[in-house]
Amino acid sequence: MTVLDRSELQASPLADLHLIADQIGLEGFRRLRKADLIDAILGEKGSADGDSDAGERDGDGETPERRPRARRPSRSRRASSARKPVENEDEQEEQPAAEKPVPARRTQRGQGGRARGEREKSEDGERVAEGAVEVMGNGSAFLRVAGPEPSDGDVYISAAQVRRCELVSGDCVGGPVRTPRRSERYCSLLRIDTINGEPADSVSEGTRYDELPVSYPSERLAFDSEDPTLKAIEWLTPLGRGSRAVIAGGARSGKSETLRGVLGALAGREGLELSLVLASARPEELADWQQGPVAPAVALTFAASPEARAQAIEPVMETAKRIAARGGDAIVLIDGLDGLPPHSARKLLAAARKLVDGGSLTVIATAAEPLGGETTVIVLDAVRANTGKLPALDLVSSGTLKPELLVGDDGAEAITRARATAAEG
Repeated sequence: MTVLDRSELQASPLADLHLIADQIGLEGFRRLRKADLIDAILGEKGSADGDSDAGERDGDGETPERRPRARRPSRSRRASSARKPVENEDEQEEQPAAEKPVPARRTQRGQGGRARGEREKSEDGERVAEGAVEVMGNGSAFLRVAGPEPSDGDVYISAAQVRRCELVSGDCVGGPVRTPRRSERYCSLLRIDTINGEPADSVSEGTRYDELPVSYPSERLAFDSEDPTLKAIEWLTPLGRGSRAVIAGGARSGKSETLRGVLGALAGREGLELSLVLASARPEELADWQQGPVAPAVALTFAASPEARAQAIEPVMETAKRIAARGGDAIVLIDGLDGLPPHSARKLLAAARKLVDGGSLTVIATAAEPLGGETTVIVLDAVRANTGKLPALDLVSSGTLKPELLVGDDGAEAITRARATAAEG
């Protein structure tokens, strides 16, 4: 994990700052205001340098002997402490009382490790729980110990732990737990010791996603659809796990409808983690998308500012990156990619890739024009779409890089012949 800087500390809740201050041996931190506490953690001159005399006098007005202050650790030690997974859940936010938060989404992924729900005693007598993580919409999570469905034996994981250990739904984690407080329904995870069978420290401090080796997509995504346009896309502009694909076309060319068809064809597939983002939808379309097979993770209309759209989508992409980095296959479908600032749109598209000896992140987005850098471009013909001449694919303007990796040499030759015929006609 990255070293905390001032902006990250300012964005952290006070409970997180108290935990860091306690880890680095900072005295009197609970009496400091947030701004002074941040200065003290960063080693800057502030109110942490001393306490008021009034607070250290006894009832007779005499000043008791001062306790020696602990030496403030070096910046490198503070950085090391900041990278540790969250411990001592008692100093983090309390879990919601009784009510379960609404899940962000169900996962279809499973990870390695010991059997779910296994409980035992650690060497120091702590009760240990292990299970699959389900991240909630509010950022916290539950450790499902009795299978994928909720149970009274589940363990609450704070949002701070989810964020620091970069957990995603489907991760198998383990660690010691504490019993519920008076107002709580569930046990809480004190700290995260293992993630998917590996020590939490080694997982969280692994190679950054952008630095992992990549390769061209080589595993085709089959749609198995009777829709003529989807059939044409599947065989003439094939997509693979790790593709960067843009469905392009003018107004009323059927971009959103085609994306909806792709979503329906891939929904429910074992081993695929789907996320849907509506970046520039018509208000009338939102209800239709909500009733589809995958509820939108982000749903914005064209009235939202480009910057607001980019900020809303960024967490979805970060989650997808973590899924891919840990060996899963994530697919993010974005309707209205060109509604974002150009640099943000390119950044989101560039995140898609096939990781060597790892998972994949696929991005399938709609836009008026290709952005550049795609591995697959799907161009729709508005005239064909509006006159019912399906498939609506403009084959001459569409294409896939290295299609032979997805459909074989014979399939690639067939694509070349079809494009030549389309160009002549």
